[in-house]
Amino acid sequence: MSNSGYQGVDYYQLDDLFTEEEKAIRDTVRDFVSNEVIPVIEKYNQEMKFPKELIPKMAELGIFGPTLPPEYGGMGINNVAYGLIMQELERGDSGIRSFASVQSGLVMYPIYTFGSEEQKKYWLPKLAAAEKIGCFGLTEPDFGSNPGGMITKAEKVDGGYLLNGAKMWITNGTIADVAVVWAKLDGRVRGFLVEKGTKGFSAPETKGKLSLRASVTSELVFEDCLIPEENILPNSGGLKSPLMCLTQARYGIAWGVTGLAMHCYHTALDYSLSRIQFGKPIASFQITQEKLAYMLTEITKAQQLNYRLAQMKDNGTMRPQHVSMAKRNNCEIAKNIASMAREMLGANGILDEYPIMRHLNNIESVKTYEGTHEMHTLILGEDVTGISAFE
Repeated sequence: MSNSGYQGVDYYQLDDLFTEEEKAIRDTVRDFVSNEVIPVIEKYNQEMKFPKELIPKMAELGIFGPTLPPEYGGMGINNVAYGLIMQELERGDSGIRSFASVQSGLVMYPIYTFGSEEQKKYWLPKLAAAEKIGCFGLTEPDFGSNPGGMITKAEKVDGGYLLNGAKMWITNGTIADVAVVWAKLDGRVRGFLVEKGTKGFSAPETKGKLSLRASVTSELVFEDCLIPEENILPNSGGLKSPLMCLTQARYGIAWGVTGLAMHCYHTALDYSLSRIQFGKPIASFQITQEKLAYMLTEITKAQQLNYRLAQMKDNGTMRPQHVSMAKRNNCEIAKNIASMAREMLGANGILDEYPIMRHLNNIESVKTYEGTHEMHTLILGEDVTGISAFE
């Protein structure tokens, strides 16, 4: 039993399927979100700042790279527990979950998967402890849904590689100590570790966002950056490498947005029970009950998708298309639920006293990044028909 007072949504008794360890990990992160994130997040969101003081606490809880083996700073937990961590973090804020997703799925995962033993031993424990912050550079100003069109190039020179190009919409970019950057070397996509302070490398922050305001979003610019020979990820090769990383991140998103939806549902339920209109709580009206029934049903379906996806990930039968289905569905229903909750709260729905408007703005970004709804639709379409609609 969590002492945060927040019980989550469990209409189909999924808790019975979780192990004691999985529940303990979830409840620890749940309490952290209730006690440390929710009290401060609105202020950071308004000020367009990331709550950096939460980073050491997240590291202490083992939130970064928790599925990796202990010798690299991880906890060796399974993907159910990892998913539950993401779910709880996004109840706090999509920006907090994004930070953890990037550090774990987009920085530690590629170093673990494509890195040399030296790279793994050096970087992974530091990233797990948040002594180092990482970011992931794939998307470019002109190439989002079509990453294969990237124009960032690496050229072999004496002493390493010369990197030129730009990346866009990079979470953690400005505060990162290391960027996992994807560039074409002799026409083939390879991964490079670009360290902060490298000559010709800059990471200006993106301003003017109305979504993910409590998250650092940046551009990465490379002008004749000399990357040392030992900073190429030796086992990376082809577009498949960064796409494998995106599969990890999308997995975390599918769980994360379910937590966002749960928070919106609870807020709307509590509000509708206490808000009196025409002499009775608005929860007593049929239209309100219809909305609550929709929310509860869609959250329950999303939870089932996530749980089965975690099982397949753990037993090695998960394919990227399975992740596409969960990311696509869960982002869509989270957006609908946030929008519905905003309506149910009436004018109060736009106040920062409630989390709804912040979640609603955030889900607009989360539905777009790591593959838009349309792209995941076409990924599934190609999988069942054998016909690609991309070209």
